[in-house]
Amino acid sequence: MYLEFRHLRSVKAIHDAGGLARAADVLNITQSALSHQIKGLEDQVGMDLFLRRSKPLKLSVAGIKMLRLAERILPEIAQLEEEFRGIQDGTSGRLHIAIECHACFEWLFPVLELFRRAWPDVDVDIRPGLAFDALPALQREEVDLVISSDPEKIPGVEFSPLFDYEPIFVAATGHPLAKKSFIEAEDFRGETLITYPVDKTRLDVFSQLLTAAKVEPLAIRQVELTAVIMLLVASNRGVSVLPDWVVRDSRYNHDYVTRPLTKGGITRRLYAATRVEDTGLPYMSHLIRLGRSEPLKLQRRTKP
Repeated sequence: MYLEFRHLRSVKAIHDAGGLARAADVLNITQSALSHQIKGLEDQVGMDLFLRRSKPLKLSVAGIKMLRLAERILPEIAQLEEEFRGIQDGTSGRLHIAIECHACFEWLFPVLELFRRAWPDVDVDIRPGLAFDALPALQREEVDLVISSDPEKIPGVEFSPLFDYEPIFVAATGHPLAKKSFIEAEDFRGETLITYPVDKTRLDVFSQLLTAAKVEPLAIRQVELTAVIMLLVASNRGVSVLPDWVVRDSRYNHDYVTRPLTKGGITRRLYAATRVEDTGLPYMSHLIRLGRSEPLKLQRRTKP
C-alpha cells in the first residue's frame, strides 16, 4: 500500500467536515479530485473507508484506523514543518558554546538566562573549551560559538568583539603586597599563586605579565571554584589574579583587596568566534549583543 500525507489529510478533513464538498473546500481542491483520490486509496486498501449512505458521511472500521493514524502522524509532521521554518528564518536552531575562559561562567549564565527567555526554541549547550581544541571544533561544526580572548585568522571564522576586561590582583587585606598601589611581575616571585586548573598559557597573569618577565611564582595552587579561590586568598593562603567581573563584590569585603597589574593596568578583550555563515542568524546576533552589554553591569560593580 502506497500511502501519502495527502491521503491522511483528506481522510481527516472528510471526517471533520462530514462530507466531500466541505472537505474539498478546506483542502482547496475540487470535489471530483477529492472523490477520485479517496477511490484510489480505497482500491489500494481493498476496503471502503466511508459508509457512503450515511449523512453526514461516516468512517468505516478501516476508515477509523486510517483516521487514528492521521491523528498521530499529522501533528508530528506539522511540528516538523514548523521547526524547519524556524531554522530557515533563524528563530530556532542549535547553539552549542565552547568556553576558553574558565571564569566566563560568572557572566555567561546571566546572559544565557536572558537568551533562553527570548529564544526558547534554540537548543543551548555549553562545553568547556579548555578540555579540547575549541576553534577546530567550531570549523568542524561540533560547536557553534567559542568564547575566546585570542582571536586568530581562520578561514570561515569571524571573531566578534564582546567587551574589554582587566585582570585584577587579589590578596588578603593583611598581605604585604596590599600596601602597594599596583603589582609588578617581580612581586609574584615569592608568592603562592592560586589559579584555575588550566595550562599557564591560558592564564592572563602568565601570558600578559610573568612569561615575558621570566618570573615564576614560588608555588602554584590550582582550584576549580572561584568562591574557593576567594576564600583561600582571604585566608592569606596565597594571591590570585582574576577578571574584574569575578571580583565585582570586592569593595564590600574587608578580607581582601584588589590592585591593578602594572602601573597602567592590563586590558584584555573577549570575543565570540562563530562561523561566518552563522554570525548573522537572528538568535546568534542577539546572543552577541547580550554578551556585549550584560557583563558590563558586573564590571561596574567593581568600581568604587
